[in-house]
Amino acid sequence: MSVSPRNVLQPVARVPYRGVRDTVFHGKPLAPVTEFPAPHVAEPVVPKVALDGISLRYRTTSGEGLLALDNISLEVEAGEFLCVVGPSGCGKSTLLHLIAGLQPQTSGTVLVDGKPVQGPGTDRILIFQELGLFPWLTVGGNVEFGLKMKNVPKAEREEKVQHLLRLVQLSKFRDSYIHQLSGGMRQRVALARALATGPDVLLMDEPFAALDAQTRDLLHDELERIWAETGCTIIFVTHNVREAARLADRVALLTFRPGRVKEEFRVNLPRPRHMEHPDVTRMARTILDCLREEINKSLEVEYADEKAR
Repeated sequence: MSVSPRNVLQPVARVPYRGVRDTVFHGKPLAPVTEFPAPHVAEPVVPKVALDGISLRYRTTSGEGLLALDNISLEVEAGEFLCVVGPSGCGKSTLLHLIAGLQPQTSGTVLVDGKPVQGPGTDRILIFQELGLFPWLTVGGNVEFGLKMKNVPKAEREEKVQHLLRLVQLSKFRDSYIHQLSGGMRQRVALARALATGPDVLLMDEPFAALDAQTRDLLHDELERIWAETGCTIIFVTHNVREAARLADRVALLTFRPGRVKEEFRVNLPRPRHMEHPDVTRMARTILDCLREEINKSLEVEYADEKAR
């Protein structure tokens, strides 16, 4: 039986791709198949703060070398509230100083928004336990100080100070001096002054340690509210594991010297939280069980040093 040439499928040359799959052979045409674009691959999110292999070694007054921090790698996302806990002498405060750019690490890299930290900057503000408020300035003067140093115009400074004093609920005390304020009010002045320059990262070194329980609980509520309103990233050092469970999205636990990240705890509890809530208490107990071994190590070293004297 003869076959008509027109019924034979003949290969043809490819034509440039125009969004549908080409029919390869003549004859009965194939239905075009739509080519969907490749799925979009999201770019990796750059952490707000990243510690990459951070170590710090220095010499004591006796001339001996001391390894304070050892190979710490930690990432903090933008807007995250991270608490750092650990036994005394493990390097918690030192870690904040490195992030703030107040001293260099021996090895490793501190990154903010993917860029190495070369020194202090207004994108990172450290609130010390001692606060460092200026007693010769009023509340408003303290809050305004950083803005003056940045040569912000007076009208803009005035607006910013008013906003911040309302934020920390101290508008009525703008003209008061520091010695006229309670401990909790001084903490709020320090917080307002820190927020004045618009930092992305707030570093807090045991800011509530010296306060009574009632004032501390009130300031927890205030800090949580301000954090939610500003969206800043907070790294908060504390010895109080219940305070950490009350405030944090995540808790990083450091070992006794040299400080290493022993464990991280994700705090998946609804907000607002309260120190007395059973879930906060249970989370604090979990953290404390892990911390107790490091506390015991620090005590053993202290007792051994006393016996050696």
